[in-house]
Amino acid sequence: MWKPEPSLADLRYTVEKAGLSPETLLAAYRQMCLIRSFEETIADRYYIGKTPQFNMAAGPIRGEMHLAVGQEAVAVGVGMHLREPDAVVSTHRPHHHALAKGVPADKLAAEIFGKVTGLCRGKGGHMHLFDAEHRFSCSGIVGASFPQAAGAAFAFRHRGEPHVAVAFAGEGAANHGTLAETLNAAVLWRLPLVIVIEDNMYADSTPKWQALAQPHQFQRALGFNVPSYLVDGMDLIDVWRAAKDAVERARAGYGPSLIEAVCYRYRGHFEGDGEEYRTREEVERWRQLDPIPRLAERLKRLGWADDTTLERLRREAEEEVARAVAFAEQSPLPDPQEALVGVFR
Repeated sequence: MWKPEPSLADLRYTVEKAGLSPETLLAAYRQMCLIRSFEETIADRYYIGKTPQFNMAAGPIRGEMHLAVGQEAVAVGVGMHLREPDAVVSTHRPHHHALAKGVPADKLAAEIFGKVTGLCRGKGGHMHLFDAEHRFSCSGIVGASFPQAAGAAFAFRHRGEPHVAVAFAGEGAANHGTLAETLNAAVLWRLPLVIVIEDNMYADSTPKWQALAQPHQFQRALGFNVPSYLVDGMDLIDVWRAAKDAVERARAGYGPSLIEAVCYRYRGHFEGDGEEYRTREEVERWRQLDPIPRLAERLKRLGWADDTTLERLRREAEEEVARAVAFAEQSPLPDPQEALVGVFR
């Protein structure tokens, strides 16, 4: 993914051919700023009460926390092609996908804080989000998103609805048998399914070159006759172009596609991760490809935005996050009796 920045002429040709407008790219920039601000604010609140000795059960946000800082371009580049009836199934690292699908930031924050105003009345927490209105869900089960999204895609096809299902997963999850089984069924049944592999090179702490005989998932998918794309996951425009093709193909009834987006998470696998498996130098090299300032610079080169406009969008996003987190912090915890509501007995 270490490719040179395109010339201005090449950049203009790319965005024009893709049909990208200033309004679309500015909206994408604001959405990525929103996601980045949301996750960094959640990280700040997460560590309250957890120092000097890290205690996962302490503080206003309890349990594990998996953040996707650095991976915003993948979620936004795909999400901008989706409609409200489309379905998205995410992973244990779900916030960026949820926000890109349109899940309200205030209800998402409240669920992370375990409050009764959250998406699941505080019962799901950050790894078990569900929003029926926006057709978004996620799971802590690694590799589960593939068959779950395929189930939604099967329902759409069975009912003759022009909707698309998207499964997000990491390259580690793609090593599970669920990927192969889902690809096979999706091709046979021509399901309107788009699989997006966020290849951030580490499955927890295991480098992919130590665990994958075939390091690229798009090549695996080609073995099932699935149209596949390898994209720069740190480049919003690259992701957007591939997602446009894949989503339009699925919506038109031509079956599944797979997008492999090579990206990088700037924080550990989970908050509290010692990160002994990678060097600070490696992280800093990838920070040079940060998708948010990268898009900002392109907008300025194209003459579609200046520093004042970009600062205004950043500030708007940060203010929206501040309101969402304040809503979560001020919301009440569930009544103990909530433990008996909405369960099978």
